[in-house]
Amino acid sequence: MIPRLLTEEAKKMATWFPIVSVMGPRQSGKSTLLRNAFPDYTYLNLELGRLRDSANTDPEGFMVTQPVHSFIDEMQYAPDLFPEMQAVSDERHETGQYLISGSQNFLMNKNITESLAGRVGILELLPLSYKEAQGVPSVPSVDEFTFRGGYPHLYETDVPEGTFYSSYLSTYVRRDVSTLSNIRDFSSFETFLRLCAQSSGELLNTTHLSRESQISLNTAKGWLNILAASYIVFLLPPYFSNARKRLTKTPKLYFYDTGLLCYLLGIRNVDELIRHPKRGAVFENLIIEETLKRGFNANSESRLYFYRDSNGVEVDLMDMTDSLSPQLIEIKSGITPRDDFFRHLKTVGRDLDIPIEQRQVVYRGKSSFRTPNGRFVSAKDYLLK
Repeated sequence: MIPRLLTEEAKKMATWFPIVSVMGPRQSGKSTLLRNAFPDYTYLNLELGRLRDSANTDPEGFMVTQPVHSFIDEMQYAPDLFPEMQAVSDERHETGQYLISGSQNFLMNKNITESLAGRVGILELLPLSYKEAQGVPSVPSVDEFTFRGGYPHLYETDVPEGTFYSSYLSTYVRRDVSTLSNIRDFSSFETFLRLCAQSSGELLNTTHLSRESQISLNTAKGWLNILAASYIVFLLPPYFSNARKRLTKTPKLYFYDTGLLCYLLGIRNVDELIRHPKRGAVFENLIIEETLKRGFNANSESRLYFYRDSNGVEVDLMDMTDSLSPQLIEIKSGITPRDDFFRHLKTVGRDLDIPIEQRQVVYRGKSSFRTPNGRFVSAKDYLLK
């Protein structure tokens, strides 16, 4: 097993709550993490038809017959289990009774909010971070990791990336789409998904996505919600607290995994990635996605934004998680450090009173060093800190 940073958080949650929930995309390693962290728990996978039928036919009977320490995987397939789990766990009044996991954020959150509020510790597990990937037998470079992505199966076998992601889309994404919506035209949906990949790192333009996909605007909005609920894409909100400036209020679109993003862009290997016209957008996606993972893996709430005003002044990432030490981050896919990379950092830093030492340019070069305008940070140093 590849060690996961979230393991200790899961163990602590089990000492605080009757139920621990781990959510995240399919194949991100949720089941592996929980089964290794809690080897004595009885494992029940609701993807198995027999168990799922039993849980849905007689949810009360299903719950009362399970051992005190049970791990129920893909719990979203039996929504009626949630209130029964609440009743059983309340009666026992103990911590660490159940582990549950799911791959559909919307359904899991809806059922947890309605039935298990206050009784469940919630964690989210994304694919491997670059820091976690240091634990694989052949440690990838930053460029290799960007192309391959973080799904653990890619590091446990020698399956080609294209084969893995083709299967991932046709098997898991289609299944989630079928569960969350009545989509029947998967070719249009996949066209929409590839257009989302082309728009990665850009301001969200749902009208453009709907027009180019030849679907209605409401359908495009619904499909975006499905992709977000399945942990395929996320939206980075704009920073708009500065009343003196006219700032954009439109979020940016990103993918949770650059391996899937590269596949959707038709990038077939690392050399193609380095030469590809979307290289900068993919690298930007990597840094923002990995910053998001850092918060999830520490079970802390990240406050991440980007900055753009009406004058074209833009900063790729504002990490406001630590209110006493906010960070301004410009992301550049080149390997040559240039002083003009700090131009917008200087303007925004001055306007928001963010000190020079909290302004940084993350780039693909190998060296990290200070300058009078801020810090250059190599991608590897940034991802491993």
